[in-house]
Amino acid sequence: MNLKALRVVLWVLILAIVGGVGSYVWLRQEPARRADGEMKPVAGIGGPFSLLDQKRRPFTEKSLEGKPTALFFGYTFCPDVCPTTLLEATAWMKELGPDADKLRVVFVSVDPERDTPEKLNEYMASFDDRFVGLSGSREETDRIVKAYRVFARKVDGAGGDYTMDHTAAVYLLDAQARFVGVINFQEPTDKAMIKIRRV
Repeated sequence: MNLKALRVVLWVLILAIVGGVGSYVWLRQEPARRADGEMKPVAGIGGPFSLLDQKRRPFTEKSLEGKPTALFFGYTFCPDVCPTTLLEATAWMKELGPDADKLRVVFVSVDPERDTPEKLNEYMASFDDRFVGLSGSREETDRIVKAYRVFARKVDGAGGDYTMDHTAAVYLLDAQARFVGVINFQEPTDKAMIKIRRV
């Protein structure tokens, strides 16, 4: 086999390995679904944390148990993604009607330096009054961000101002607080409602 042919074979092998590994990772992270459509838990996402809600009440990973949860990470100074998602979540609650009390919606701030419980209390008042807003120290914020594999990064702006780049998907947790899927940013309402009703 000449050198050129050997290089082609090596590239094909490398691409096959990379593709195989990528597919394996995707399948491991993508929530499995049974034939009946029910979502199954995925291990490795979630963990211990200790934050305060907008009324300064303690809220831990144990507080997520008891009923399904739609969990979203963001910040109150967010110009578009966060208010859009929380307005969509408000619409989901209306769509659920009496069943809305069976779903918990939790908004976790990734900007603890500005998002005090008082600020969150003011912010959350614009949405469904059953929603929970969480914040805490930088250490505790970093802990929950890491536990849920959330991307969050400070982006400096002019005059000392800044924004936060962050994961825009809504995490769906079952009644045992286990991760079972996501609702993507601006996912059509009918598709989001199918996932919510399944969980």
